[in-house]
Amino acid sequence: MAGAATRVEIEPGFPVWFGTAYTDVARRAILALKNEQRTDAAASLARVLVRALQAAVLELSELTDPPGPVALAALPSTRSAYRRRGYRPVDVVVAKTELRLEHPLAWRRQPADQIGLTVDERMDNLNGSLRPRRPVRERSFLLLDDVVTTGATLLEAKRALTAGGASVIGAAVIAATPRRVRRVTEKFSSAE
Repeated sequence: MAGAATRVEIEPGFPVWFGTAYTDVARRAILALKNEQRTDAAASLARVLVRALQAAVLELSELTDPPGPVALAALPSTRSAYRRRGYRPVDVVVAKTELRLEHPLAWRRQPADQIGLTVDERMDNLNGSLRPRRPVRERSFLLLDDVVTTGATLLEAKRALTAGGASVIGAAVIAATPRRVRRVTEKFSSAE
């Protein structure tokens, strides 16, 4: 899972930094953590997530108007996923670091499984599904998740937090799906 962190925008002004592509070793490690209770994979995934976080911090430190204190916010697992696993994968990964993670979001309603849904169907499925679990007004967050596919979950988390008066400056994830990586590559190729 070697490589440099990459930055994409899933919507204008909403950057997501990812540590690697969701292929090969990274994909197997994430699926082992999520589906096979292989929490021993968390240490190597933590190094990849930290790589994405370091890229985010470096870029954010160069802003002329920095956001002030920024909290790391985990996205909640669905109730069924939590019951099946007994843990939240991102929590297990972050526990292998020295970082402090917050859980400012809760489900307002449980969305349907996202597998097989189109981008628009994912957005519709998640729309309005999250809410702040406590007051977040005037706080800044960087969202953390394991994989970005379409960005629908991250966008719903951003919507919920900003509706509560918070600022969401972006997200850092372990990996991005090949479709997301391909879009980044195409974007940079067409800009040359």
